Amino acid sequence: MSTLHGRILVTGGAGFIGSALIWALNQRGHTDIVVSDLLGSDEKWKNLVPLKFADYVEADVLRSRLAGKPAAFGKFSTVFHLGACSATTERNAAYLIDNNYAYTKELAAWALAADTRFIYASSAATYGDGAQGMSDLDEDISRLRPLNMYGYSKHLFDLHAQREGWLQRIVGVKYFNVYGPNEDHKGDMRSLVNKAFQQITATGRAGLFKSYHPDYRDGEQKRDFLYVKDAIEMTLHFAEQAPQAGGLFNLGSGEANTWLALTRAIFAALGREPQIDFIEMPDVLKGKYQYFTRADISKLRSTGYARPMTPLADAVTDYVQNHLMTGRKLGE
Repeated sequence: MSTLHGRILVTGGAGFIGSALIWALNQRGHTDIVVSDLLGSDEKWKNLVPLKFADYVEADVLRSRLAGKPAAFGKFSTVFHLGACSATTERNAAYLIDNNYAYTKELAAWALAADTRFIYASSAATYGDGAQGMSDLDEDISRLRPLNMYGYSKHLFDLHAQREGWLQRIVGVKYFNVYGPNEDHKGDMRSLVNKAFQQITATGRAGLFKSYHPDYRDGEQKRDFLYVKDAIEMTLHFAEQAPQAGGLFNLGSGEANTWLALTRAIFAALGREPQIDFIEMPDVLKGKYQYFTRADISKLRSTGYARPMTPLADAVTDYVQNHLMTGRKLGE
């Protein structure tokens, strides 16, 4: 039986995946949603405009009020905790520890005490360069070595949840390379599809990083690219069809595609011939670059998730033609 009823809390709800999740909830008829985020000075508030929800609370207000009075906002059936600093280049470790680790600890403890379903965003960045594998079936997560502070801040909470015995009762989803509508505000953290679309429409050409790894030719570095519309269906699955599932789960397409294949799909969606340049990678990324990622999603499938993935070319076409070319947000 689905636990997705009653009031729902979505943190990071104005962000990329969070706003897409609210859009999907709206499509299912859910509007009794409390949205929390840190709106700041970027344009992500625009993601909220077409969406239906009951209330909005700034993240620091939510945190302080729940600390003082756990019942301050009433009862929720489900919490989707997607709020975090997601910049893989963020250097302020103290900020990441507080925002991505400490806050998640507080929110998870609060949800568990209230018998509320808690589904949170971990990250594929916890796997680092993949030397220890990228399997969500391996329970010895202490062996993982994230390459950046963002990944480490996510890894710390996964370790904490495991130590506390929480992972039997909560779900951490490890998103791989998610792309799609509602990511415009993310600046340098936008997907290649978004960035290359802007490059191609401005100059007719797209730039890809050169490879500095002997096993991969330029443009043939591989990633698991996941369309956001698939990512949110997987996330909602843990509240709808698998409300008893617990643990860490990879969310990806299950396929590794090259950057070249992705870029060619963008040109195809635009009806143009590919014009691709290979550019130098910034020094800050060279030692922290993942050359290959592919999600093993057998654990997700074992919980009953049977929906097929949107093929890469179809997903890119939908994103480019129905969103990037039109400027439409989800829900518009």
